[in-house]
Amino acid sequence: MAETNVSEDETTMEQHETVDEVLARHRQEIKQLQNKETELKKAAAKGSKAEQKAKKKQVEEDISKLSTKLKEKQLKELASQGFSSTSSSSGNISKDETNEKKGDIDTLVRAIAGVSVTAQPEHSKPSKSVKRREKRAKEEADREQRIKEEQSNVTSDRMVENQKLEKKLKPLGLTVSEIKPDGHCLYRAVESQLANLSGCASPYTYQKLREMAAAYMRDHKTDFIPFFLSETESESESAEERFEKYCREVESTAAWGGQLELGALTHCLRKHIMVFSGSFPDVEMGKEYKSGNGSSLMLSYHRHAFGLGEHYNSVVLVKNMTG
Repeated sequence: MAETNVSEDETTMEQHETVDEVLARHRQEIKQLQNKETELKKAAAKGSKAEQKAKKKQVEEDISKLSTKLKEKQLKELASQGFSSTSSSSGNISKDETNEKKGDIDTLVRAIAGVSVTAQPEHSKPSKSVKRREKRAKEEADREQRIKEEQSNVTSDRMVENQKLEKKLKPLGLTVSEIKPDGHCLYRAVESQLANLSGCASPYTYQKLREMAAAYMRDHKTDFIPFFLSETESESESAEERFEKYCREVESTAAWGGQLELGALTHCLRKHIMVFSGSFPDVEMGKEYKSGNGSSLMLSYHRHAFGLGEHYNSVVLVKNMTG
């Protein structure tokens, strides 16, 4: 009975409230419900996991009932003031009041749609994780843009280089066979050439060719170490130490290979190697192994390949490419 009297008193009071007072009270009621939810959840976070789970479920049910009851009550009160969930304006309400009512109605509509009354405001600051993701996305977009720009800058150089190379190879009945640009291109190109000569698989894999080149360089250190005497990477390392470090990279990493390694492979394999280029004069290595039986290894050197810089491909007869 007492509860009924209080309700009647509240109704009488609400009938004399201004629009601003109704809105202010609604915000206070929502805040009180939020505080109550927080308190109940804190109280539920005690006991065993099973007890906490049961308490949490009960809190959610209780808050849901209170929230539904509060929304129904507030919507009814707002309707009596001229508001509706589909219209945010009334002919006798000022622009400021309309905006404020619309914000409050929107909040209630979102709540009716299932959004918790403790949901974060729409304009809350993004979390640190969101900022990190946005930063990474921007960096990736910038990187891709730089790559595109670099590619466009080297396109003309690559085209000119390829055209010059084609003019050299075409009269000889030769063409380029693409090799994967993964740091092993020199060794893969040699492997491809050995396979062409044997008519089946190469006797050596690209990894084995790496190891063979490194072993030959170690065994003939005096022929190769002069190339390291002018190195100044580290004053604490001698030329021999830098040379050994270089040999380890040759045999165990994807370090790019060049003329030093080609020279070593020439002697390891006892093969004449011809390197064609569209940017530089052609290079012959291992002339002492040259014979007239077509056993030479033929490679192409590309200065502007793929925008990645230097690259080696295999060179084959056109008829081998066309089948």
